[in-house]
Amino acid sequence: MLLGSYQLLESDPSGFFRLAVLVAFALVTAITFHEFSHAFVASALGDNTARRLGRVSLNPMRHLDLGGTIMMFIAGFGWGKPVPVDSRQLTRGHTDTALVAAAGPLSNLVLAFLLAIPFKTGLLVPAGLSLDRVAHVMTGGLSEGIADILALVIFFNLLLGVFNLLPLAPLDGSRVVAGVVPKEHSAAFDKLQRNGPGLLVAIIMLDYALGFGILWSVMGPVVRTLTSAATGY
Repeated sequence: MLLGSYQLLESDPSGFFRLAVLVAFALVTAITFHEFSHAFVASALGDNTARRLGRVSLNPMRHLDLGGTIMMFIAGFGWGKPVPVDSRQLTRGHTDTALVAAAGPLSNLVLAFLLAIPFKTGLLVPAGLSLDRVAHVMTGGLSEGIADILALVIFFNLLLGVFNLLPLAPLDGSRVVAGVVPKEHSAAFDKLQRNGPGLLVAIIMLDYALGFGILWSVMGPVVRTLTSAATGY
């Protein structure tokens, strides 16, 4: 993500620094809420593993994963520290596991829609948002600055939510699907998902090494539609 603004580093180092701070804030907000929601729902459904480890918390330091955070800065998507779930403590086994998995990405979508209310109601008007523009956020008026910051947080929440709903292991979407797959097909699905991490890494490498844009071709229309639905723009 920030790599796309390397020219800003040469032309306006202070602007690049402001951009890095704002991106960090948006990332930490999205990842923290995502992992907290996993832990909260798991605890509510009977599994106290995450609570014992202090993961039912909105403290970002409980949830950030170094590698996943770096990837969010560089590529625009990533992950937090996985929340441990003991399905044996869940009342309905695979069904509750799917609910716990869905809680993270769905919470990001809900948060994005809530934060977009000022746009939807016309209290704030989003400008033509770009990373370079956000870097100069403090040079505009107060309402313009708030609009830019909110827009960035909304974008990252939508991006993180949609990305994690992809049905490839180790993403949340794979566990959501596993919870609804008929038992007679669960073994075949599990076998398919064992190839999920390798397939995901291969897609990411093809996208960034060769510019195929596979992930964004899948995620982009969904993110744009959700952005329009949330903000009204």
